[in-house]
Amino acid sequence: MSITTEPGTIEHGTVEQGAVEQGAVEHGAAEQGVVQHGYTADKDALLKRLRRAEGQVRGVARMVDEDAYCIDILTQVSAATKALETVALQLLEDHLAHCVAEAAEAGGPVAQAKLAEASAAIARLVRS
Repeated sequence: MSITTEPGTIEHGTVEQGAVEQGAVEHGAAEQGVVQHGYTADKDALLKRLRRAEGQVRGVARMVDEDAYCIDILTQVSAATKALETVALQLLEDHLAHCVAEAAEAGGPVAQAKLAEASAAIARLVRS
């Protein structure tokens, strides 16, 4: 579930236009529409981890192309999966500490939407 910048739009539901605009303000949106996300402070570390995962996935593709042993490929798939899970958990932690915490302080429909959004994201991570 995610709030978009379009008034009244939430994935899997709707919210009042004022709540969406309030949510944008609560997320540090400047008058130009720039939003500061919770992961901004960790952006360099996240990008480094994503580049590492990208390299691992490219390595898996190369191994398949070169007819490598199945178990060796599966080991690399596991490593790439773990790298992406680490990124996902860091993003979730930052989202909870920044976006959800700020929305909870403000209360109202934005807080409810952010809590539902976080809950859905956690459920997706657990199922994957």
